[in-house]
Amino acid sequence: MQKKLIIRTGRVYAGLRAELGDFDDWIRRELGADGDSWQVIDVQAGEALPAVTEVAGAVITGSAAMVSERAPWSEATAAWLRSAHAANVPLLGICFGHQLLASALGGEVGYHPQGPEAGTVTVHTTAAAASDPLLSALPERFAANVIHWQSVQRLPAGAVCLAHNAFEPHHAFRHGSAWGVQFHPEFNAEAMTRYLAQLAPLLDKAQLSLPALQQNVAATPHAAALLRRFATLLPGAAQG
Repeated sequence: MQKKLIIRTGRVYAGLRAELGDFDDWIRRELGADGDSWQVIDVQAGEALPAVTEVAGAVITGSAAMVSERAPWSEATAAWLRSAHAANVPLLGICFGHQLLASALGGEVGYHPQGPEAGTVTVHTTAAAASDPLLSALPERFAANVIHWQSVQRLPAGAVCLAHNAFEPHHAFRHGSAWGVQFHPEFNAEAMTRYLAQLAPLLDKAQLSLPALQQNVAATPHAAALLRRFATLLPGAAQG
């Protein structure tokens, strides 16, 4: 049986991780009953990815790392993602994973000129999303949790933008079997509120009000549902 991977590119802050779990735990929670069947590979810690032919699909997590730093583990993961994409393996990149996918496939990633986007925001789907296998279930406007300093500044050639807002022009894209979402479908309201608190000094430096951001945090059920929907797109998955 082919493997379903959660490619872990970073960790939740240690104190928060001890209480709420790690990125892969949050992803498994939103995958539902299927979550326990997904294998975690920690590429940032040097764990090796299996051969592409052994993989049914992969979710690539967020990270405090920056794609533009081009760390060796990040570049090696990008090369693997290119091979997986060429083999039509379903891929879903989240935040850093979204940026890494875009960069691996020929796009450009860098710091957003307006600084970080943080908290619960409204995201708008594009016309192309209406026929997309993954994003077609989303309404035209939905709430999503975000925390990022870098963005996809140019999509890879041939990629289609599926979601955006006034701050971030590329909140979601598709390129063949690969999807990227800048927002965090795995962040529930508690995780978002606590994560903002961890980043308080950096948010203050960016002139973002922590109390205002935390007060605006809301449930994001439409964004969260993307993970379970992505699982249905893998070969052999039950369609729902």
